[in-house]
Formats: sequence, C-alpha cells, structure tokens
Amino acid sequence: MSQFHNLFRKVVVEKEAPPSRPAEAVLETAEQNYALQNLPIVGMRLEAASRLVFHTDPQSVGAERFRLLRMRLQERSKARTLKKILVTSPLPHDGKSTVALNLACALAEKGRRSVLLVEGDLHHPQILERLGLESTAGLGECLEDNSSAFHSIRRIEPLGCYVLPAGAARANATELLHSSTVHILFQDLTRYFDWIVIDTPPVLPLTDALFLRDLADACLLVVRADSTPRNAVDQAVTLVGKEHILGIVLNGVEGLQRLYSKYGYHRSKP
Repeated sequence: MSQFHNLFRKVVVEKEAPPSRPAEAVLETAEQNYALQNLPIVGMRLEAASRLVFHTDPQSVGAERFRLLRMRLQERSKARTLKKILVTSPLPHDGKSTVALNLACALAEKGRRSVLLVEGDLHHPQILERLGLESTAGLGECLEDNSSAFHSIRRIEPLGCYVLPAGAARANATELLHSSTVHILFQDLTRYFDWIVIDTPPVLPLTDALFLRDLADACLLVVRADSTPRNAVDQAVTLVGKEHILGIVLNGVEGLQRLYSKYGYHRSKP
C-alpha cells in the first residue's frame, strides 16, 4: 500500500486532516478504506444448506443468539484489546465453522463494520463450498509463497463480510501455520479490519488451533449439546488454556425455538 500512501499523503496530511484528528490517523483510515473498496465482490445465493441463520432466518432464536454474542463481544472490546476472535471446538462436527460464519455476519451488521473471516483449517477447507462458491487460492498459498493475503480476500454479498479462504487442502498445513510468516500476515491484516474471525480445526485431533491461538485476542470454544463428551471439553479447555477462552458457545440445543414461541417471542427486524 506504499504507493497509495505516498500518493495521498500530501492531500490528506496537508489539506484535509481535521484539527481534532492527527494527520497520520486520517491517512491510515483513507488507506484502509481504499484497500477494502478495491477488493473483489463475489455474490452468493442464500440457502438453508449454508446454515447462515443470521441471514436466512433473521427472526429465529438462533439469529438472536448471535446478536447477543455480538453485543457481548462489543462490550468486552471496550475494556480490552479485542479484535481477533479464534473459533474452535474440541472435536469435528461440533459446529465451529457454522458459528464462525454466523458470527462474522453478525459482527459485520450488513457491511457497517469491516469483518474478515479467515479459514484457518488448511486440512479440510469447507467455507467456500458451504457458501456455494468455487474454490480459490487462499491462506495456504499466501503462506507458501509469502504473498499478500489481499490477493485472496473477497467480499461476500449479501453477507457484508470478507473471507480469506484456506485454499487447497495440503499435507504441510501444520508447518505452514507454525511459521513466522503467519504472524506477519495477521499483523498486516489487523490494520484493515474492525474484527477478524479465525475458524480453526478442532483442538483434540490437531494442534493447528494452538498455533493460531497466540495470534488471537481471545478464543471461543464451540461444543455441541448432547454430543460433545464432557472429557473432550475438559481436555480442550486445558490445551487452549482457560486464560485464552473468552466463552463457550453451546451449539445445537434442541427446542429453543419452541420454548421461546410459548412466550410470544417475535422480532420484526433483523
């Protein structure tokens, strides 16, 4: 972005910077906006199979739970540095990718916030398939080639958030995520987004989430109701570390919609 920086420095710093804001801060905001506005936009069809309840069923209890989670995260962000949220689970099929997708949508608030969803599962990428989009190069290729992540980021509409896919599945995923390149990549991305949601592999089968843990400001652990064994949850908490876990998301609770309907639950606007 250095070319943009040099091109607009004179205009922004010398002519347009308001007295209440440092000139460099104005320049940084302009640079961020320019970078995001020039990213490719990809359209997708919202279908039930995508499990994006925040968009497909905005009046549901599930969508409301993600609004509540968004509110809690926003409250915490006022008291501490909280921008990069890692989402993981003890075991496969606990629903962590579904939670990560819906959380990114909720935080984006239909494009009001710049939110990036990073697919950190280089073993079994599925985000683009879930969204009904063609596979493209992503995080894995960026780490292998030491290239800019902005070449692989897409804005997904109508979700209003950005996605950095994992790219092609690869056998050396753990080695890539353990390299110093990943730290540099996330440090650069942090400048451009209000929130970054990192979807990682489950904790117990793989160690990838533990490598990415130190890049995040906090972790959310997703467990599936009546499915994830208690000892698996305990092991995951021990591995990740209680000090890193901001909260546990209970996924797949049956009967909530029916319970709320008894109390006349209704939301007219998403």
